[in-house]
Amino acid sequence: MEEFIKQMPKAELHLHIEGSLEPELMFELAERNGIQLPYSSVEELRKAYHFSNLQDFLDIYYEGTKVLITEQDFYDLSFAYFTKAHEQNIIHAEIFFDPQSHTARGVELSTVVNGITKAMEQAQIQFGITSHLIFSLLRHLSEEDAFLHLEQAIPLQHHFIGIGLDSSEIGNPPEKFQQLYQMAGELGFKRVAHAGEEGPPQYIWDSLSLLQIDRIDHGNRAMEHENLLNELVLLGMGLTLCPLSNLKLKVVKDLRDHPVKKMLNLGIKATINSDDPAYFGGYLNENLIEVSKALHLDKADLYQLAFNSFEVSFADDMRKREMLVKLDQFYSNFNNE
Repeated sequence: MEEFIKQMPKAELHLHIEGSLEPELMFELAERNGIQLPYSSVEELRKAYHFSNLQDFLDIYYEGTKVLITEQDFYDLSFAYFTKAHEQNIIHAEIFFDPQSHTARGVELSTVVNGITKAMEQAQIQFGITSHLIFSLLRHLSEEDAFLHLEQAIPLQHHFIGIGLDSSEIGNPPEKFQQLYQMAGELGFKRVAHAGEEGPPQYIWDSLSLLQIDRIDHGNRAMEHENLLNELVLLGMGLTLCPLSNLKLKVVKDLRDHPVKKMLNLGIKATINSDDPAYFGGYLNENLIEVSKALHLDKADLYQLAFNSFEVSFADDMRKREMLVKLDQFYSNFNNE
């Protein structure tokens, strides 16, 4: 089954590019930019990756972003991810970046965007990976600050497919950003939001009704509300689940408790993703392998997860057809071997 997973073409739809900053690259960039890290070695930093909750993770995550200063830094970070994605047979990726975590340090938005998008362009040329960028805002900050950043993004809008909402979910409900999401929709952005990771099922309902989202990031706690599950099926709503992240942040106590198999059985368009792979112990293939072992997923389940990842992506119809053909050819060939 591991070989099947490794060879299967797939898309990743929930990846925070800052969360792909491996300790080795963090130290390299810190040295390049003359930044002193509060860790003496890569090994010490890795030992710090033990989180009891989302906030513990966010504290060290934001510490890591401090080494990202120049366009070259953002290029190196992003291209390192795409190199890994190519190794894992990811053929399409939709990645988040957190503009506020960089502008707050005096880094220009254009510096961040130019570095990431140049890596995206090179990844398409070198690896054939198509990708989209999602402008993700920090929900623990004010809607006013989010509006300022969205306005700054308008001249760069051609670089973005959509707007997202991440960071601390508890105490920062979707309604806090209702006006922002209305503006984003008027500007033509696709709209996604983290909901139902630590927050209650109501946050998922409100993301659907108040933010008018096109896709849910996480969404685990939908399992607590039967009517919500029915609504997700009715809407054909995609969910971007992240098993190893959920385990590390104690969203689930054991991967055997992860809801993805039940969601598939209900007809929900669930997908598997890596979230912040440098911090959570695995990229997309590792997430698929571990959740497959825990839940005894079969090839049909894995095929469905990959199918969903293409279907609920924001790729255009032609690209979706290309990717689905590749998946079907792989599935047919693998089963006939």
